[in-house]
Amino acid sequence: MATQWKNDQPIYLQLKEQIMAMIIDGILNEGEALPSVRKVAADYQINPITASKAYAELVDEGLVEKKRGLGMFILKGARKNLLNAEQKKFLEQEWPEIIKRISLLGLDTKQLIEAATGKNKD
Repeated sequence: MATQWKNDQPIYLQLKEQIMAMIIDGILNEGEALPSVRKVAADYQINPITASKAYAELVDEGLVEKKRGLGMFILKGARKNLLNAEQKKFLEQEWPEIIKRISLLGLDTKQLIEAATGKNKD
């Protein structure tokens, strides 16, 4: 996880997003325990309430569960749910902007495929 926090977004949201990215990337796996709130707070020099708020949001989104006396654990299906949400976001928000940019630049499918496969023929 990053130790540099951006000023344009609350730290708890940045921490939540980092944990979500680690789940997607397979760094944190389903069934695995998250580090304790105290450990995260100490390691990243943040208030424990901030770390706790990030964890609470992960619970609210159905990605993590709290097991009394044991800690927080990543739920089964969390990675799949995150991937589905990211795919939907990409297709609905990012892809239309990419298509618009491709059109503005006057690129065609052949050029894009050649560039992607390294078969650029000038």
